[in-house]
Amino acid sequence: MTVPFDITGSSETPNLSTGGAWMAGKIMPISQASIPVTDWGLIHSDITYDVVPVWDGAFFRLGHYLTRFFRSMETLNLDPGLTPEEITAALQELVSATGLRKAYVAMVTSRGVNMVPGSRDPRDCRNHFFAWCVPYIHVIRPEVAEAGAHVHIARSVQRISPESVDPRVKNYHWGDFTKGLLEAKGVGAETTVLLDGEGNVTEGPGFNVFAVKDRRLVTAKDGVLEGISRQTVLDIANEMGLATEVRTLPLEELLQSDEVFITTSGGGVAPITRVDDHIFSNGAPGEVTMAIRNAYFDWAARPENRTEINYNS
Repeated sequence: MTVPFDITGSSETPNLSTGGAWMAGKIMPISQASIPVTDWGLIHSDITYDVVPVWDGAFFRLGHYLTRFFRSMETLNLDPGLTPEEITAALQELVSATGLRKAYVAMVTSRGVNMVPGSRDPRDCRNHFFAWCVPYIHVIRPEVAEAGAHVHIARSVQRISPESVDPRVKNYHWGDFTKGLLEAKGVGAETTVLLDGEGNVTEGPGFNVFAVKDRRLVTAKDGVLEGISRQTVLDIANEMGLATEVRTLPLEELLQSDEVFITTSGGGVAPITRVDDHIFSNGAPGEVTMAIRNAYFDWAARPENRTEINYNS
């Protein structure tokens, strides 16, 4: 697929350094990107997406993100009519046009607009793909992550049940996360973690959670997105000879951990030194956490994990 660089109504090449979008085969400033107000992705959150990081001029583990994105589309019966190779080409052209060497790159497929007047049948919608990218986003601010972040366990809201919304399909159903974030910010915390109906740890807005006890890593199995950064850490731990468990993680067990950290495409591995009033690692990032954090960025430099971007000269 050839992706044309075309800005409708403009004869000049725009500055895309603050972000760009790919929509219907055209690249444009992100401020010009839009979808119709009747798009089911907007009015029903009938949409899926994925986010691949660009680090030092290359996509990190792009194949993993594409596999999950296509699995999400299949689960939701969405089909924009593009192959993985065509989506890769669109992402390549988009990031190349922005010139960003560290970026947050989203690929999105929406149900689209219903093409039959008056119909409420989702099969009558025309699915469509678009992508956008902005300079790299950190879920935990870098200066906070360096020292270790304060996380609040939400009390006013639980994670949406996986029987209602499948968390393995990356989605924009953030009503629970937003309520938890507002609660966390109200008590001075950096972010929030949500529990399920049985009081078990699930995830936070944009990240998975790990507990470390006696050099053993535990992360939640249910009610969570199966994060690519989460899997990367499990792979790193295996290479380092650390034991791992993917299973139910009760809150009480998390609070009794030696160390806690989160994993996210927006920052990799971020140490958590406080959960509510519980202090971990004497208030500093733990030894295991920092070893994994450093290894994560080493993995980002490995050729087998990088899809190089061909930037325009």
